[in-house]
Amino acid sequence: MEKSNGLRVIMFPLPLQGCLNPMIQLAKILHSRGFSITVIHTRFNAPKASSHPLFTFLEIPDGLSEAEEKNPDVNLTITLLNQRCVSPFRDTLTKLLQPADSETEGAKERITCLIDDTQWIFTQSLAKSLNLPRLVVSASNVSFFLGHFSIPQLRPLTYLPLQDSEKDDPVEEFPPLRKKDIYRLLDGESETLDALLNLIYKTTKASSGLIFVSCSEELDHDALIQARQDFQVPIFAIGPSHNRFTASSTSLLAPDETCIPWLDKQEDKSVIYVSFGSVATIKESELLEVAWGLRNSEQPFLWVVRVGAVVGAEWIEAIPEELMERLKEKGKVVKWAPQQDVLKHRAIGGYLSHNGWNSTAESISEGVPMICLPFVWDQMLNARFVCEKWMVGLHLENRIERNEIDRAIRCLLLEAEGEAIRERMKLLKEKVGASLEENGSAYRSLEDLVDQIKSF
Repeated sequence: MEKSNGLRVIMFPLPLQGCLNPMIQLAKILHSRGFSITVIHTRFNAPKASSHPLFTFLEIPDGLSEAEEKNPDVNLTITLLNQRCVSPFRDTLTKLLQPADSETEGAKERITCLIDDTQWIFTQSLAKSLNLPRLVVSASNVSFFLGHFSIPQLRPLTYLPLQDSEKDDPVEEFPPLRKKDIYRLLDGESETLDALLNLIYKTTKASSGLIFVSCSEELDHDALIQARQDFQVPIFAIGPSHNRFTASSTSLLAPDETCIPWLDKQEDKSVIYVSFGSVATIKESELLEVAWGLRNSEQPFLWVVRVGAVVGAEWIEAIPEELMERLKEKGKVVKWAPQQDVLKHRAIGGYLSHNGWNSTAESISEGVPMICLPFVWDQMLNARFVCEKWMVGLHLENRIERNEIDRAIRCLLLEAEGEAIRERMKLLKEKVGASLEENGSAYRSLEDLVDQIKSF
């Protein structure tokens, strides 16, 4: 850490795994540049304070019941949090901003700004009333952030039957998605989302700046140009930011550390890593298709199956004992993994991924080609980028079938097409890595962000 600059930043992460990780990464970056960090967080999905002893953590009540915490409707959860956190957050922030009593507290660091998630929509008016600059963080890539504001106008499309001949038609309002992606993206998404998006757009435009923690010019150049035109606020693309620090625990789940000794015993670039992230769920029948696909490929694998990821099951008890014994011959199944350490490992040759943006950016940073099986939200767009724009992966197109999984794994690890994909991924890794080096685009953007925060 640089010498303290006497400035403190207040950070307020949204309590979802995919949003919490980038916020804590940003906190570590700013702390390394001399800023003191206070993290205000909800009781729901509270970050592990003991993993970050140099930060100050303040918990506020969020008013969610146990049933509401388990509700799979993420948009409803975000809406409820925005309603119920107003008073406790205002009280906590106001107290922090009170002048220090010099006789009892000594000199107090100056709070320079609030940094929170774009989806915290109540905080903009509060920050303005307190004369506190507010910067917002997006955990997605820039193209998805821009495109997802078109969802309300695209929603009527999903009320019409989609003909087979139309499935692969591009969606001009939301490139590079196809019509079949839009139908999947909006399937199950409540119209609560439309009102939320309108408020996110307005409060982002009213903010003092927009930060993309895991994206850079090299990954989404054209969308950044468009975003600067649309929002007319400073935009900082400083990522993939996880590369600036060794991995540390921001996971809400405990990783199985036996992964690494197991990988140590495998040959270079021989293992397919399989993980569908912290949100996606699959049916028991789909679990079995993945299991058979991995076994039939006859390639070593490390498979993460999160507790609760299989609908109606505790874990993997639906896999018959005989198949489980055959899986153990080639692979390892765990409940959670230290993903950054896994992707860095020399033994990993490919990643069968749900394509959440954090996972996609981490895979690119380590040069690991992907097999794409997106489930929800921005994952559909990320998979299109991986397979069609950067051409560093294979797309399963929602086919959770043993033969398709077997074919894709063999292609990626053993065939000439897979080798060509690996070479393109190597070049993309180098390009993105260079952006973090001195005078690279992400490096310069971070310098601009630091200067901006100091100027408040």
